[in-house]
Amino acid sequence: MTAAERTFLDDLGAPVRVPAGGPQRIVSLVPSLTEAIATTLPDRLVGATDWCIRPTDLRVTRVRGTKNPDRAAIAALQPDLVVCNQEENRRLDVDRLRERGIPVWVTAIESVEQAITSMRRLFAEGLGVGEPGWLVEAARAWEVGSVPAGRPSGARPRVAIAIWRDPWMVVGPRTYPADLFDRLGFDNAFGDAVDRYPHVEVAAIRAAADLVVLPDEPYAFGPDDGPETFRGGVDAVPTVCVDGRAITWYGPAMVGARAYLEDVLAPWRR
Repeated sequence: MTAAERTFLDDLGAPVRVPAGGPQRIVSLVPSLTEAIATTLPDRLVGATDWCIRPTDLRVTRVRGTKNPDRAAIAALQPDLVVCNQEENRRLDVDRLRERGIPVWVTAIESVEQAITSMRRLFAEGLGVGEPGWLVEAARAWEVGSVPAGRPSGARPRVAIAIWRDPWMVVGPRTYPADLFDRLGFDNAFGDAVDRYPHVEVAAIRAAADLVVLPDEPYAFGPDDGPETFRGGVDAVPTVCVDGRAITWYGPAMVGARAYLEDVLAPWRR
């Protein structure tokens, strides 16, 4: 390490060397963090995945997907920091990039509070800048770092949050979306599952849930693709289609997500 570098620990405790003035050439392999960095430090972001669709006017080199990044293309960009996520990206790719001498910062986010805390550290230590205004607003919107106003007491509606079909997969425990819905006053119908994103049968969803949430990503659920599965029969379950970015993207999307979801879910909130 030189005098012009500093070392910090990422969310997994791995040491990461960054320039003392903050990295100037950043590659992000996480769509939500790409949006966060591009919104805050647009001139420093040089590469992102094909799945990084926000901001809509993002103009950087594309390095393939989150699970199969083009490591040679990343190295060719000569980044002084690559930003990853434990869930989104593979350990193999993180290790291979580090073997090339490329600093990699890995985030670990399983709750709303972890999202806020993780991004605060990323920007303050990993990127060497102050807390962005949108992050302050997001923390305020989700009552992180303050005394919460209180969650509904008594019986709460049980929600199944689908992320895929054929086979059907839902949000399980220890996940950002599960914590987000808990804060909105819902119980996760599959909160006792072993896996964080379990495969389930349609019959199990019908039996367990009072409401099925159908986001438009990662699977593109919509009015004509998903709701029909839960109509009809004595075990029919109401469904609601939502903007997937509001429930899975931590970052600037968190600012308006709460108001949007409270409005969309109002008929089922108690």
